[in-house]
Amino acid sequence: MRRSPGRAERPRRVRPAPAVVHRAVRVTAAACAGFYAFRYGLDRPASATYALFAAVALGVLARVEGSARTRARTILWTLPAAWALVCLGTVLAVHSWAAALGMVGVGFAVSYGSVGGPRMVGLANGLQLLYILPCFPPYSPEDLPQRLLGVTAGLLLLAAAELLLWPEPAPPDYRGRLSRAALALAELADLAADACAGRAAAPGAVTSAADRARARLDELRFSRVPVMERPAGAGAVDRALTHCAAALRYTGPQVLRILRLARPYPGAAQLTAVTAQALRAAAAGLPRAGPVPDTGVLDRELATFDTARAFDTARAADAAPPGRSGRLRPALGTAALDSAEGARFVVRAVRVGRHAALPPDETPPDQRPGPFWYAYDPAPLLWWRRFRANLTPRSVAFRNALRTAGALGAARLLAGGLDLSHGFWVLLATLTLMRTSAADTRTTLRPALVGTALGAAATAAVLLAVGEHPLVYALALPPVMLIAFTAGPALGPAWGQGLFTLVVALVFTQLAPASWRLAEARVVNVAAGAAIGLLAGLCAWPRGGAQDLRRRTAGLLEESADAVRETVAVLTGTGRPGGALRRARNSTLLTEAMYAQYRCERHDPAGDGPNWQAAVLAGQHAVRGAEPLLARIPPGTAAPHRGGARVLLGHADEVAAAFRRQAAALRAREPAGAAHPAVARARAALVAELDGPPPAPGTDGRVPLHAVDVAVWLAGLLDDLQQIHEPARQPR
Repeated sequence: MRRSPGRAERPRRVRPAPAVVHRAVRVTAAACAGFYAFRYGLDRPASATYALFAAVALGVLARVEGSARTRARTILWTLPAAWALVCLGTVLAVHSWAAALGMVGVGFAVSYGSVGGPRMVGLANGLQLLYILPCFPPYSPEDLPQRLLGVTAGLLLLAAAELLLWPEPAPPDYRGRLSRAALALAELADLAADACAGRAAAPGAVTSAADRARARLDELRFSRVPVMERPAGAGAVDRALTHCAAALRYTGPQVLRILRLARPYPGAAQLTAVTAQALRAAAAGLPRAGPVPDTGVLDRELATFDTARAFDTARAADAAPPGRSGRLRPALGTAALDSAEGARFVVRAVRVGRHAALPPDETPPDQRPGPFWYAYDPAPLLWWRRFRANLTPRSVAFRNALRTAGALGAARLLAGGLDLSHGFWVLLATLTLMRTSAADTRTTLRPALVGTALGAAATAAVLLAVGEHPLVYALALPPVMLIAFTAGPALGPAWGQGLFTLVVALVFTQLAPASWRLAEARVVNVAAGAAIGLLAGLCAWPRGGAQDLRRRTAGLLEESADAVRETVAVLTGTGRPGGALRRARNSTLLTEAMYAQYRCERHDPAGDGPNWQAAVLAGQHAVRGAEPLLARIPPGTAAPHRGGARVLLGHADEVAAAFRRQAAALRAREPAGAAHPAVARARAALVAELDGPPPAPGTDGRVPLHAVDVAVWLAGLLDDLQQIHEPARQPR
């Protein structure tokens, strides 16, 4: 049955999600209950105001996620911070300059606290409001007990509403994603073990398992995970979960490489089967109630395979006919070792995430800190290091905190200098409309101003029509508030700002007589706050994450080049550790944070640049690949003789040069990488190295096979670089 054109073109009706409606009901119930109890039951207007705005701050402006118990617990944990902010705002309201300086300090501290993880990011705007509200006249420190009483009541009512009114179930957490990815890789590793044992898989089984594994690994990307579910905190558990995801992403390509190189190899089959068992144990141990996995069996199998593979390879090479098939065996053994090392890292990360004991740090003293350095430090020290590491203009969190603090301080000075009535609306508009880039702020500005103007017009009409009848406003507040908190998230900022304008008018007309000029003040204040937010975005890093993502990614590739060169120098005995790997690891964290912000902003598709994710992954693989090599291969033993060390170091220099060449191309906005002849020559040389003759029979072949391990890692890094490209410029 054909649809009529008119019916086909009819826009689809927007329906708010049930979770949005439920949250609006909880916030409305808590805010109105506290407001009415203090305003009409106890005749305490100050407590009524703070009870309502405390519930709105933590229920609407803040983002508190998790199960009902988790949300209620988070709200209760914010009570001490809420008391401190209300006290500070009340005391500093004595002078405009004191309130503005306090706003700068509070704005920076609360915003910079986002480096502590997603929960701090979600709470930031709500906590800012708890200082903004009392830092405006009238200066009345005698009202401080009433204000604290109202804030306490509002947050307690909101916590009770979270538990009693449509409590939300626990959302799927990141541990579940990791567990599913580990199980998918275990299934793929079983097929790889069967292939190395000479057992053929069912038709299409390998392709299907590989697709599932890729899909599960793709789910681990932070761009696919809601902000509140990301393990981005400074504690050891969140760091371990992030490390577990990185190790799984590293293990996946190694298992796929086993399948590509698969041929009968009993030792590799046994090691890969144990790798699959370790991945399953890690998947079972990721949930908090599951059994804690152990690496004992995998450690023994790794040691046995590393000792025996040289002699097995040499005997197989003697028995095999000449040709490429006999030479692929060392690379297959390396792939099996790499996948087992990746699974070992996964299990250890799971143990850290479960607070299980770890063996002493195996990293040599001159190469420390190792990959699990955070497992041996107390939590306060980890938090201090996170805050200290981000005290740099290169940090996205530091820049956002400076921008927020400057904008809010300027807004407070403007509101105080012009003596604007209800001046806290200026700061609230600055806080809610300012984005991390000028383009995003400009995009949000127009619908917010249009919505505010329409809401002000509706407010003026209501005030003129109803007059001074508080009962009408009291009856209208709950349904209007419910509609505002539902329509805002579902329909956009225009509806949110317009309806919120009507909500605040209904609130303030119950506190004191008001005329239609209240709507006029609302429009003026929102326009002033929006203008300050726009100017702050234009003056302070106006391009947001896009401004320095190119420079930061180029810096990551350059530091990864230094780490590659230094790692091979240490393994071949031609150099000593100089901290390059540690610097590359820190650079990876900063680049990941900047890339995460970039993904949250709007961009011009014609100028989006290269494959940023591939560039970040290239740096990650340089670090994640170097760590197991340094842990497994004793320093100075990666080459059988001085000439072999020079050859391997020459390959490392070529790979490092390819990284630096790609970094220079990113800075110059020019294509590089896959088509560059130097990269092709470097990869061809590494392939020739891998295709060289195997170790002689009857000799200890571990040393030359260590060289194969390093060469495989270097070749994989060149493959990563080939995924980065700069698209052709599109004419404007």
